[in-house]
Amino acid sequence: MQKYVPHPEDTSDVVVSDDIMELAERMAENTHEVWAQGRINDGWVYGEKTDREKKVHSLLVPYSRLTESEKEYDRRTSLETLKLLIKLGYTIEKKK
Repeated sequence: MQKYVPHPEDTSDVVVSDDIMELAERMAENTHEVWAQGRINDGWVYGEKTDREKKVHSLLVPYSRLTESEKEYDRRTSLETLKLLIKLGYTIEKKK
């Protein structure tokens, strides 16, 4: 099997507004909530140490209780998704 080499779209040229940055943070929190709900629905529970066999995960906590480095994973995913949408020509607009 060949080694997988990811090739994400280059979005380094996309500049986002403060509103989009706020949206990315809300999306990051929701991403964690969706992930956590999925885990719980699959029978996982919180535990100090993650154990895949016992379905115990240390990150089954509210987003606000995650460390900044743990939050950063969801933030990066959310922001890159928004930047890709913008690069592809989509407009993200908040209704007033």
